Amino acid sequence: MIDANLIFQYFPNLTEQQQAQIRQLGPLYQEWNSRINVISRKDMDSFYLHHVLHALALAVEAPFQDGDKVLDVGTGGGFPGIPLAILFPNVQFTLCDSIGKKIKVVEAVSQALGLTNVTPVWSRAEQLPETYDYIVSRAVTELKNFMPFVKGRWSKSILYLKGGDLETEISDCIKTCRLQRKQFECREITRLFPEPFFEEKKIVIIQN
Repeated sequence: MIDANLIFQYFPNLTEQQQAQIRQLGPLYQEWNSRINVISRKDMDSFYLHHVLHALALAVEAPFQDGDKVLDVGTGGGFPGIPLAILFPNVQFTLCDSIGKKIKVVEAVSQALGLTNVTPVWSRAEQLPETYDYIVSRAVTELKNFMPFVKGRWSKSILYLKGGDLETEISDCIKTCRLQRKQFECREITRLFPEPFFEEKKIVIIQN
């Protein structure tokens, strides 16, 4: 497993508590993944690069403020929500997934880390009653399918982690969901982290 020090290279100003929580992530997910497969087993070898650092690309780009509410849709085992909750302890994160066993992992990891700003929810996003300032997600589905899940659920912006050539996908989303091109921005993650793994990966930012 890649050492947690990879994270500290890019985020050198974390508190001692945040550093300890980041270090705990690897062993916690290794333990839980042996019981409930939430991360590809072979992917655990690159856990901090493929999952933690990927999630934290949003920490660089996101304009989260203390007191904001963020919804992580299709969080799986807790990505990108749990690493973001570590970095933003005064932001409230709701981590939502429709698969109960994945939310069980989110609950256990959050408790082990002492994260009081994480609310795990076993539900589909479209069934949630609340509105959030931001929505984050990691490649749950095509954007044109994703947007109806969160319609009316966000007030500021969506930050969506996705790979590949996204121009056609964005165009399809604009047409299908009746949005405007000026609402969309696509940012390359290699601008933030020049690791080869991120060469095809982007953050799609959708403004309300």
